[in-house]
Amino acid sequence: MKFTRSWLAEHLETSADLDALVDGMVRIGLEVEHVHDPSTLFAPFKTAEILEATPHPDADKLKVCTVDTGTERLQVVCGAPNARAGLKGVFAPVGSTVPGTDLLLKKAKIRGVESNGMLVSEREMGLSDEHEGIIDLPTDTPIGAPMADVMGLDDPVIDFEVTPNRPDWNGVDGIARDLAAAGLGRLVTKPVEPVAGTFACPITITLDFPQGQPPACPMFAGRVVRGVKNGPSPAWLQRKLQAIGLRPINALVDITNYVSYDRARPLHVYDAAKVQGAIGARYGRQRERFLALDGKDYDVDESMCVIADEAQVLGLGGIMGGEASGSTDATTDVFIEAALFDPIVIARTGRRLGIVSDARYRFERGVDPLFCEPGLELATRLILEVCGGEASTVTVAGSPSHDRHTIEFRPDRVKTLTGMDLSPDRCADILTALGFAITGAGDTWSVTVPSWRPDVEGEADLVEEIAHIHGYEHLPGLALPRLSPIARPVLTERQKRVRWARRLLASRGYNEAVTYSFTRADWAEAFGGGAAALSLANPISSELSIMRPSVLCNLLGAVKANLDRGAKEVALFEIGPVYLGDGADDQRTMIGGVRFAEAGRHWAGARGAPDVYDAKADALSVLSELGAPALSAQATADAPGWYHPGRSGHLRLGPKAALARFGDVHPKVLQAFGLKMQGAAFEIILEDIAEPKRKAGPARSPLALPDLMALEKDFAFLVDEGVAAETLLRAARGADKKLIVDAAIFDLYAGDGIDPGKKSVAFSVTLQPQDKTLTDDEIDAVMKKVIAAVEKATGGVLRG
Repeated sequence: MKFTRSWLAEHLETSADLDALVDGMVRIGLEVEHVHDPSTLFAPFKTAEILEATPHPDADKLKVCTVDTGTERLQVVCGAPNARAGLKGVFAPVGSTVPGTDLLLKKAKIRGVESNGMLVSEREMGLSDEHEGIIDLPTDTPIGAPMADVMGLDDPVIDFEVTPNRPDWNGVDGIARDLAAAGLGRLVTKPVEPVAGTFACPITITLDFPQGQPPACPMFAGRVVRGVKNGPSPAWLQRKLQAIGLRPINALVDITNYVSYDRARPLHVYDAAKVQGAIGARYGRQRERFLALDGKDYDVDESMCVIADEAQVLGLGGIMGGEASGSTDATTDVFIEAALFDPIVIARTGRRLGIVSDARYRFERGVDPLFCEPGLELATRLILEVCGGEASTVTVAGSPSHDRHTIEFRPDRVKTLTGMDLSPDRCADILTALGFAITGAGDTWSVTVPSWRPDVEGEADLVEEIAHIHGYEHLPGLALPRLSPIARPVLTERQKRVRWARRLLASRGYNEAVTYSFTRADWAEAFGGGAAALSLANPISSELSIMRPSVLCNLLGAVKANLDRGAKEVALFEIGPVYLGDGADDQRTMIGGVRFAEAGRHWAGARGAPDVYDAKADALSVLSELGAPALSAQATADAPGWYHPGRSGHLRLGPKAALARFGDVHPKVLQAFGLKMQGAAFEIILEDIAEPKRKAGPARSPLALPDLMALEKDFAFLVDEGVAAETLLRAARGADKKLIVDAAIFDLYAGDGIDPGKKSVAFSVTLQPQDKTLTDDEIDAVMKKVIAAVEKATGGVLRG
């Protein structure tokens, strides 16, 4: 839900600044997600006047303009057809970035003529699709004034998350009511004055639902307004809708959208000339079909509530109207619908057809049943003011069937449940400001719940209302009892391994990311999630419709977001579920990491971008710390398609299945994610790593330091060129599995002094004493085992 600061001021008289309002919203439970102040975006741009516009000497369609910016006169080359002397427009100076094109302006020569800045169009400023000419401001516009002030673009937009239990927050008036109750101003929402109809409504309204069942549409109100003149809505209305991300369509549609956001009351307008006979709400019928306003055809069935005339289905009640009866610029007579719909029917229909609309969002959460007719009156008054015309009387079928819910409330329960010691007068003031009606006195009150608060059902709910308006920061602090050693939680072996992996990757320079288990369809396809991908029937958004087959899907998306914001180096890891199929055992836990960085410059030498060897080292480190035994790295042709062939590999335990895969990210995957920088990644399935056998005793983290110091011994062998280095290392590690904990190559040489077809490989072996310091004889014995094992495995000889 979005609204602007000025829009809120229409319902809340306040002296609080923007920061105070946002803090107040957060304090009373409105989850503010973002505050966008367009005046900051448009700060570099000022109004200017063209003093002179002469033809460009070398281009017929260009003009050389002398522009007065209020502080200086500059020469600007402009190609707009409306550029002329005396025009007042918007000037973008050198050094500014044009919002609609992301163009950084520099001083330049255009066809040999110097140009200092730019005169911009609305599309270039991201205001609309208008680009036939530069912005043409009124002649009385002051020169050098901030563009945002002159064009009314200095109105901050607040974006917050509406919790499902608060349908009243879907309207600006509902937000204003809570802020006023919290002491941030005075509620000034004006009551709706009914419009007296001058003729009887010519369209009959019907409700046709089975007897004995709750109707899917308990109330349907409507009226006709004839003689309207439809067209673009006025500038104030278009600015309101554009500020919150809605595209103005025409005056009639824009008015219904305005009422929906202003008072949380969805409406619909039909072209009355296209309605055949009576109009009404009923359940759909088999083989009925209609073309909706989104341009798609939908089949309806007996579980869906439809709005229909005597000839056809006109729309889905509370979700979306149809093209057959939609209003156009040629519309002169309209029928306005204001109805109530069953939230369960709305939600079920929307999920089944996959339709997401503002109307569905509001109706399935509940709308104020008593604001049905007032909402109709408000829309009528706006249509008469903007489009003209003459209104009929209101016709109503059904009733809101709303019983005024009354709760017995004891004010002292506030202290009992929250610890806040508030006076009865303070409690009464808060409830009254929120629209609750209080009768009675003494220890027990009768509190009537307003029609727009379906979430308030009992006494505890009233306590919650008082507490969150008074402020949770006033909750008294309590000392928590200390947990006994027996009561302390015990981590499972799997939880310990996840914790160790997190600590290790953080120590290697990674930052942890936590993303959705859902991902985009095109991202999933890049990671093998094509036809086998698990699609969601009811995704939280159209872009998160697939269960991820790899954590790398969302990690690469996060990398793109960070690089787009100027990051030069990104290293992210995530430990979470992935979905490899629809079987019971196809949900696995994956440890995944990605590294991206520009090649760096340094006096000691250039630093390369992350590559396959970085990813291999990270994966090996994780496996080692999780207790995996000695591994062999193989660059295999069967690496997954999202890794670069020839620069990727598997980490395997002997001939068994791969425990990890790593490598450079494939260029096609980089292209799919819009990444222009090479990076490396690795993946480990946690369940594929067998838990190491441990002797009974206290748990010990693999990251813990040993009690005795390790020692290293170096070896160099002459072997055939075709011998893989890993063969030497595997043989060395296996020479004494109790004492040898690691082996690593540190030198490779072939050339002078080495026989043709041979190479010299030098490596170090790390010995880790377990319970006592090793003697020289014990060390010599291990070294002999290493030499024998390597000679047997490779046919090589120890260099003298």
